[in-house]
Amino acid sequence: MSQPLTCDVVIVGAGMTGAACALYASRAGLDVIVVDRGPVAGGTTGAGEGNLLVSDKEPGPELDLALLSNRLWSELAQEFGEAIEYEAKGGVVVATSPGGLVALEDFAAGQRAAGVTATTVAGTELYELEPQLAPGLPGAVHYPQDSQVMPALAAAHLVRASGARLFTGRTVTGVLRTTDGQVWGVRTDKDDIHTPAVVNAAGTWGAELAALAGTSLPVLPRRGFVLVTEPLPRMVHHKVYAADYVADVASDSAELQTSPVVEGTAAGPVLIGASRERVGFDRSFSLPALRALAAGATRLFPFLADVRAIRSYAGFRPYMPDHLPAIGPDPRVPGLFHACGHEGAGIGLATGTGHLIAQTLTAKTPDLDLAPFRPDRFPEETP
Repeated sequence: MSQPLTCDVVIVGAGMTGAACALYASRAGLDVIVVDRGPVAGGTTGAGEGNLLVSDKEPGPELDLALLSNRLWSELAQEFGEAIEYEAKGGVVVATSPGGLVALEDFAAGQRAAGVTATTVAGTELYELEPQLAPGLPGAVHYPQDSQVMPALAAAHLVRASGARLFTGRTVTGVLRTTDGQVWGVRTDKDDIHTPAVVNAAGTWGAELAALAGTSLPVLPRRGFVLVTEPLPRMVHHKVYAADYVADVASDSAELQTSPVVEGTAAGPVLIGASRERVGFDRSFSLPALRALAAGATRLFPFLADVRAIRSYAGFRPYMPDHLPAIGPDPRVPGLFHACGHEGAGIGLATGTGHLIAQTLTAKTPDLDLAPFRPDRFPEETP
């Protein structure tokens, strides 16, 4: 009989967060195995836009994580650059009324105090940034730190650069624990892997992996659609979205919500979002959602009314009740670490998350206080 595989840490999930955990854990000197039941970036990552944002986060733990991640993405851009289609193009958050601009400026003032670069632009300045915007808009806030990657490429390159052993098409069916509760491996549908540490980077399936380890994590899927246009010359130069997008991200509603988010890509198509609703794992095509996306986008950029949408796709964001991810060790299960629940911000927050996980795995003091991200911060569910 062959000997079980062994390593220092098993990372469950080969999406963007799992890839970043693998990279930073490997660079911290750990022997890493990454396991996923599908391909690299086969879940939420492959259905994402690749946003690396600070603009949509209010001061607090998530913004601190975003700023750390932003710095780390900038470092990785020096290493991978065009290979992951990294664009430091900045974001423009548009107000559609004078009162909305005042609220947007107040929001930006708090962000500046936390270390965000944010500049108010009004009048002709706005149309110098984005000439194709609808006329008559009162102004916006420009966020030069916002950027973008192609998420599937980024995840693949980070996994490869990590040197971790990668096992795709392998489903984790159990978390192995000793009689005193300590993690000592995972069971898959093909074999066992022995390890003293397991990282839950399973995204929208994070609750299921937590349950396999005998604990709970309230991760739920939140569906979102993206419209993709035919390839165009570069006509949208930043990530551009309406100010109400920030409120939609923070909403607890399960109902359909849409707010216009428009950005060009290096390949030419324009990506149009954003919708969000909690419908379980229902992938059904939603004409109301796509119509709302198209209407919102053409209000911001009227030229899009004459542009063909060639496809749409849907994905599921890993939603948590307080909109903060779970990052760090689970005190209920020694040896279990969580790195999931980032909702729609997972691409941008992945680097900081991976860096913090690597620090905790190697018993270093994390660069951020992990208390707000504690996996056990929610009341235990009654079986």
